[in-house]
Amino acid sequence: MIDLSIRNGIAEVVLNAPGKLNALDEAALADLGAAYDDAAAAAAAGNVRALLLHGTGRAFCAGRDISSVRPADDDAMAYLGGLVTPLLRKMSSFPAPTFAAAQGACLGVGLGLLVATDVVYVADNAKIGSPFANLGATLDSGGHWLFAERLGMHRTLDLIYTAELMSGAEAVSSGLFSRAMPAADLLERTRATVAKVADGATGAFLASKELVGAIRDQRLGLWAAVERENEAQAALCRSADYAEGFAAFQEKRKPHFGPADVS
Repeated sequence: MIDLSIRNGIAEVVLNAPGKLNALDEAALADLGAAYDDAAAAAAAGNVRALLLHGTGRAFCAGRDISSVRPADDDAMAYLGGLVTPLLRKMSSFPAPTFAAAQGACLGVGLGLLVATDVVYVADNAKIGSPFANLGATLDSGGHWLFAERLGMHRTLDLIYTAELMSGAEAVSSGLFSRAMPAADLLERTRATVAKVADGATGAFLASKELVGAIRDQRLGLWAAVERENEAQAALCRSADYAEGFAAFQEKRKPHFGPADVS
């Protein structure tokens, strides 16, 4: 159910099981991880400079495929800790800018896939929240962190206790994700943005990706972040992209950046 295509510097990863709303079982998680591995190898070779993740059909991803799960035999830790969390870490550390276009249901593991992506555009019809109250389960895959970080304690627990879902527009206005747009326009507009980013200064983007991750995970204060910015800029000024960007500005032309080079 996982498709990967690579062309024009862009890796496109597609969740392609619309009949089950792109819900993910163990095999699908392994295939998704393999797709990211293949795309990362292509990025290391200079052939991928941005990645787009999306799902086919009515939903982005409805979460874990529980259609055949027997609660008495279920090993949630093996599924989440052994499969989902390593995948999310792999996605988060992908060596190029990553984007997701999400429509319909974005729940459970599906929400986690968005948490692990750099930039998320959602359709107005997206459904985001914690439906687990009806399953006797709890929110997982980074959902507690995302909601508490962006929405605060009261709104987070309101969503969890009531199992009510947010629309894509509400999720964006609440600061969860970047942009909301009509479902009919979502993929085309996201692809256009990804193509623009793939032509950009990949090394500089990766420096910012690393710094933003450190601010999130290490809770850097202002001056610690400034110092990290200084170090990143000093490394970038030795790169081909830096030289090209300055030359293009001074010559009043469009820059032509290459694969990441921060050496």
